[in-house]
Amino acid sequence: MKGQIKENINIIDQTYSLLKNKYKSRFENLVVTEIRIGVYLTAVRLSDGSAGTAATLTEDHPFCKKSSRDFSDLSPLKIKGQRVVDILESQKISPVISSIKTSVLSAVSSKIIQAGNYNIVENRDPIQLIDLNSKKTITIVGAFQSYIRKISQTGNTLYVLELNENSLPAEQKKYFIPSDKYLTILPFSDIVIITGQTIVNGTIDELLAAISPRAKVIVTGPSGNILPDILFQNKISIIGTIRITDPDVLFDIVSEGGAGFHLFEYCARKICILRDNEA
Repeated sequence: MKGQIKENINIIDQTYSLLKNKYKSRFENLVVTEIRIGVYLTAVRLSDGSAGTAATLTEDHPFCKKSSRDFSDLSPLKIKGQRVVDILESQKISPVISSIKTSVLSAVSSKIIQAGNYNIVENRDPIQLIDLNSKKTITIVGAFQSYIRKISQTGNTLYVLELNENSLPAEQKKYFIPSDKYLTILPFSDIVIITGQTIVNGTIDELLAAISPRAKVIVTGPSGNILPDILFQNKISIIGTIRITDPDVLFDIVSEGGAGFHLFEYCARKICILRDNEA
């Protein structure tokens, strides 16, 4: 679901506030040492060696007026060397900066998540952890092809919320619901699977507000690798994300237009982070 950037991204803001309150000493002196902004993914490496990823968001317009040209601290050639704190507290708003902030937040979160204080299932996809055998209403936010194919073969009612109907092949268009119609679907869904890209573009807040408290909610994708506490406090049951195993290869893949599935093939493995009350 690609949409406009929201000026108040609560999940991001609350997660950063939690990091500052509990873990500030771990990252207050860190700086960005490497960054790649690819077609699909943005990746950063920090001075402690940790790496993070997020979906790449882009501007909607194909040109930039001279008066809008940006040469500030978060513009090209000025990002490396920036303090993590300065990036995460920047008030500048743009799709690219949102991608950078989320990837930095992911990098900061990665070592905390790996420390073992969370319920983590290795080498599993979230869809392997949910019951698809009883008839339910399942909504996927984002055109996750593998999930759509698997769920469509079951007896469940399936909806796919997407901005662009052409993101779905012809045989899947029957599941399409325009993303701005989310209020007609989400309150009645038993299972909701949300792309992590909604964390980056800020639409996750509206989506979570519309979801029934009884629903099982999953966030999945490379953009979901942020400290999970705030997500768990806001209806999320399972976070399907990645653990980077080879950062050097990660940056090559991002530079060459790689997507999430390339990461799993070459430089990352799947993990699921479960809320405490999840089996």
